[in-house]
Amino acid sequence: MARANEAVFGAGADVGARPSSRRVPLIAVSALLCTVTIAVNFMLGPLLPLMQSHFAIGVSAAAWVLTTMLLGSGAGFVLIPRLQDIVDDRTMLLWSGVLLTAGALIPAVADTYPALLAGSAMLGFGSAAQILPVGFLRRHLSGGSVGTAVSVLIMATGTGVVVGMVGGGLTVKYLSLSTFFYLLAAAFAATTAALLAVVPRSRPASSARIGVWGTAWMIAWVTLLLLAMAQISAWGAVCYPLFAVGVVAGVAWVLAQRRSATPVFDLEMLKRPYATTACVASFLFGAVDAAFVLLVTYYTQTPSEVGYGSGTDALGTSLLMLPFALTMFISGKAAERVVQHGRPGAVLAAGAAVCGIGLVWLAFAHDQTWQYLVGSALVGLGSRAGYSGSFAIPQLVVDEDQAGMAAGIPATAMMIGSAFGAAVTTSVLSLAYLPEVSGVPQPHLYTMGYLIAAAFPVGILAATAVSSARHPGAFKSLMRQAS
Repeated sequence: MARANEAVFGAGADVGARPSSRRVPLIAVSALLCTVTIAVNFMLGPLLPLMQSHFAIGVSAAAWVLTTMLLGSGAGFVLIPRLQDIVDDRTMLLWSGVLLTAGALIPAVADTYPALLAGSAMLGFGSAAQILPVGFLRRHLSGGSVGTAVSVLIMATGTGVVVGMVGGGLTVKYLSLSTFFYLLAAAFAATTAALLAVVPRSRPASSARIGVWGTAWMIAWVTLLLLAMAQISAWGAVCYPLFAVGVVAGVAWVLAQRRSATPVFDLEMLKRPYATTACVASFLFGAVDAAFVLLVTYYTQTPSEVGYGSGTDALGTSLLMLPFALTMFISGKAAERVVQHGRPGAVLAAGAAVCGIGLVWLAFAHDQTWQYLVGSALVGLGSRAGYSGSFAIPQLVVDEDQAGMAAGIPATAMMIGSAFGAAVTTSVLSLAYLPEVSGVPQPHLYTMGYLIAAAFPVGILAATAVSSARHPGAFKSLMRQAS
């Protein structure tokens, strides 16, 4: 523990670290990897109508593209960060790059619906590579800078969201589906080549073994949860027992991992100050973002002829949400510095409060363009501060040989939270439709959806208050001992 925190404070604020000729190239390729892997998650949504017409499939079949990608991400976020600690960084980067490139090439070459589903699953799995830089930047930058590693992840997230939102909209307007996937494959191949050229060779960070049974078990219950939440609108009541089985399997997995000699994740980390709170916050911030994106997308793309909505296209919706992405650049670095000064609760609470204000604003002001610009800026500002804290806290309490694992736990929580937020929002919008227009939600449901989404930040505030009461000054004391 002390060794890890000495590394953190030797370079956490990016001052006093020894200069390195690899520093700038490492940061550059890390940002590139985060950008392209995050962008693909935001690109496929706007492409669903194009996929429907191209493959002559229905809405439910098109939705399975996102579902398979989500399920692939579930497996990826479990395996990739854990493997990073026990396999060298370059090998993991190569495997991830090959998987991402193949995931884009398969639908581009085969051009069939089954190939699209297979490619989506591979893209989802490989997209978990977005958290690899947290580990290898800590190991390869002088001083093992947590500050730089987390900042690169958060800043590149903003870039990835912008590229994904705008890129998806532009693709719908000007490119064919196969051209899109060929370009995506080229981007992944080039990124992998750049990473292999820059990231130095190294030995595995940890000699620990990964438990095959525990890993398969975790992937299984995470998949059950994600599948139940992703298909709630299509499968209805069937999803409730599926979700219950996933929860029970998850609880049993936690109990088994505590006794395992080869755990997938070191759950002892969650006993450290604010570590559990960081994972809870990551889950709820993921729910906030998913709810926000869905509510904005559905409302703005509803034809105004039905009595409400903006009637805009995918690109127009993306532009309305640009402040959501751009404000990520403002809050991420500042939030991470506050955490390093021993005030993680302040970051999580502030991020939650700003998100809550933005969602309440949109609940009652979502008819005009400027209202979306204000609301999306507030939600983006708050969620990026929260994510910054959620990812920095675990990194500050583990050694470098557990850097991948410490990134994987909040990332997995965030992904499950995103599915949860999407499921809740979809259910709310399905409560009642306009009598004269089938399948179009009644307008008051958007107000309800935003208000329900605003309850997620309240949960973060509650979790932060509990941690502050249980461990008053513990995180700050831990940081002082290490400095």
